[in-house]
Amino acid sequence: MTDPATGTPFPPIAIEAEPAAVTSRVRAAPVDLDDSFVARLRSTCGEVLDGDAELAEAGRDWWPLAIVWALDGQVPHRPGVIARPRTTEEVAGVLAACHEARVPVTAAGGRSGVCGASVPLHGGVTLDLTAMDGIVSVDSESLLLDVRAGTFGTWLESTLRAEHGLTLGHWPQSIDLSTVGGWLACRGAGQLSTRYGKIEDMVVGLDVVLADGRTVHTGGAPRAAVGPDLNQLFVGSEGTLGVITGARLRLHPAPAVERRAAFGFESFAAGLDACRRILRRGATPAVLRLYDSTEADGNFKTGARHLLLVLDEGDERIVDAAMSVVDDECAGAERLDDALVERWTGHRNDVSALEKAVRHGYVVDTMEIAAPWARCPAIYERTVAAIQGVEGALIASAHLSHSYPDGACLYFTFAGQPPADGRDDFYVAAWNAGTRAVLAEGGALSHHHGVGLNRARFVREALGEAFDVLVSLKAALDPHGVLNPGKLGLPDPFGEVAWP
Repeated sequence: MTDPATGTPFPPIAIEAEPAAVTSRVRAAPVDLDDSFVARLRSTCGEVLDGDAELAEAGRDWWPLAIVWALDGQVPHRPGVIARPRTTEEVAGVLAACHEARVPVTAAGGRSGVCGASVPLHGGVTLDLTAMDGIVSVDSESLLLDVRAGTFGTWLESTLRAEHGLTLGHWPQSIDLSTVGGWLACRGAGQLSTRYGKIEDMVVGLDVVLADGRTVHTGGAPRAAVGPDLNQLFVGSEGTLGVITGARLRLHPAPAVERRAAFGFESFAAGLDACRRILRRGATPAVLRLYDSTEADGNFKTGARHLLLVLDEGDERIVDAAMSVVDDECAGAERLDDALVERWTGHRNDVSALEKAVRHGYVVDTMEIAAPWARCPAIYERTVAAIQGVEGALIASAHLSHSYPDGACLYFTFAGQPPADGRDDFYVAAWNAGTRAVLAEGGALSHHHGVGLNRARFVREALGEAFDVLVSLKAALDPHGVLNPGKLGLPDPFGEVAWP
């Protein structure tokens, strides 16, 4: 194995209280941990932490509403202790102890999620996987990576390129802050997904520890017909069905060339249709980002234009062919300066604006969904209008961030400046309005941010009758309900969770 990757969770904003005075905002019954249980944890896991500062930070992620709460000296919910294993065997020991003692355990990596998925709602144990990092092996002939779940993205990508001439192609905005296990658990997407796919398209096999401490290994072949694909059972399960400790992922040669282009459209619908036609013809440029005029002018000063940024990378002939298709399908649009793409690549991972907005009294969030091409124009219009109709809303806008032959991801942004005592109510109202509009028009609840706590109330409606299948899977794999309770809208044996 290579040297371990360096990385650590990065807090979104300082908590405005001394660590010992930090309180939990989400109302959920905490589970007390007795001395004998903690002693067992210490005997099975090399590092168990219980300092006030560590517990406060482990009680939150990058959920924007929790960033607002930090100004009040609060986090969503503190854990009782933090277990920081270094091996799959230690993870198995921790989960077996929690299973037997009926103690909730919440897996966490970089805690870069924005929906509260890694918040330990009933206290219990936060299972910090970031000490389980590094590359196990690289098969450059088969283009396969074996990597540990706690590995941070920036180190991983730079190591693959520098030492192997390869790339994973997974570039989420949170790449500096997030881990492989987090990408898999929340079904993440990178900004180059139109070329390389989402994380579920990259996974070949997994190492997963079940609630009772058993370890299973899934997948492993390029394709198989040995029953259902068990990889996909755990990808996106957000730690509710098992804890991912390692993965085999597909790799690609590092790109030889890169091409860029920018276009201005008279309407968002016209830009959507151009993207649809590009994918319909079989071209898959790594980036197709279409901004409505609100976001385009705010970020790029392009006036009333709806802005499409295109970037592709890879083998020269394939890239040139893809960009030729792009030129054909954007022939009726205004060709803009390619430097606009450089402006995006230079700032695409900058998240500093969020803290500034929160400190100025704004409530801000993003809402990404997926939909068939035929539904995208109506979803865009209806969702923007629904959010703008919420009292206190200042702005609602959207861009297209990921494209596929059958549809796309629309990424909505909203902001408001309600009175301090109305921040939570505005936030919930905006999410309710936007989500109801999306679901009513046939969109998916989430594209890559996942569900966590924030979207849990919508899951039954989004899945329909299939939700009962998910509940049955949970009961079979985690009969005591100890794995990340209160998430994905699943039944919670530890009691009701209330927020805001």
